[in-house]
Amino acid sequence: MNDSPNEVLTIEELASYLKIAKSTLYKLVREGKIPCQKIGRHWRFRKPAIDFWLEKGRSDGTGTPPAEKDRGA
Repeated sequence: MNDSPNEVLTIEELASYLKIAKSTLYKLVREGKIPCQKIGRHWRFRKPAIDFWLEKGRSDGTGTPPAEKDRGA
């Protein structure tokens, strides 16, 4: 995978990058838990935004994204 600063990933590429099933990724998208943008019928993800989202979720050491903490998850 090319690591250019503005790299845009497809749902398949991001599922592979995160090592999760596409169905799990679609669930995160539906719930608004992951930074994404819909272009036509397709979802796209900026790799730097995903990396920031991953880091932000574990910045307190729990690994729980802040949005889930706000809901008491």
